[in-house]
Amino acid sequence: MKNYKIVIRYEGTRFQGWQRQTSTDNTIQGKIEAILSRMCGVSVEINGAGRTDSGVHAYMQVANFMIETQRSPEEIMEYLNRYLPEDIVVVSISEEDERFHARLRAKGKHYRYRIRTAPIRDVFTRRYVYHLGETLDVEAMKKAAEILSGEHDFKAFTSNHRTKKSTVRRIRIEITQTQEEIILDYSGDGFLYHMVRILTGTLIEVGKHARRCEELEAVLEAKDRSKAGYLVPAEGLTLMEVYY
Repeated sequence: MKNYKIVIRYEGTRFQGWQRQTSTDNTIQGKIEAILSRMCGVSVEINGAGRTDSGVHAYMQVANFMIETQRSPEEIMEYLNRYLPEDIVVVSISEEDERFHARLRAKGKHYRYRIRTAPIRDVFTRRYVYHLGETLDVEAMKKAAEILSGEHDFKAFTSNHRTKKSTVRRIRIEITQTQEEIILDYSGDGFLYHMVRILTGTLIEVGKHARRCEELEAVLEAKDRSKAGYLVPAEGLTLMEVYY
């Protein structure tokens, strides 16, 4: 059996997220597994570096799978891209040693969230940005981002209330502004379910002066989801890179 690493790019608007589901075949993982299984004549399972939610995009998602084949990596990639829908594409494939695992070997991830502040909706980017249509106090948001950056228990910033795993993560938040957008870049050793979208909602509330920066340390200490900000829409979020 050979172990292959693939890098995938997808526009997640019409999919029910990355993870395979029994109730639908409309997931990224499900689409790729179906084509690989057809190519190999046996069931093939792939391991993704992370589970993006319904509507979330990926510029660089990483996965691996083990198959027995005489095809070259280039031939496997050509086969996948021939049958994948046009909003999913494999951009590279390589053979790795048998110990490589896309999720377990990942050391960190980089997510980007785009907020459109211009009053008029952009029809060309509407699938990739959250159209807020309001001016925000970016300097206040940057101060809040400094407080939230570093190693903290982010239990207040996840929708998964029943997790028994550690909710401590180390992250960095960088904020840049263009004429029409605010761009939030999140890098870290890992992210909890909905964590980036809840952090973004919290920072937006700071930018609207609906929440003070000084409150954020108390939110972290409370470890209570109800104390943090709202969950922003999925379309503004993109997985940019996975670090190994």
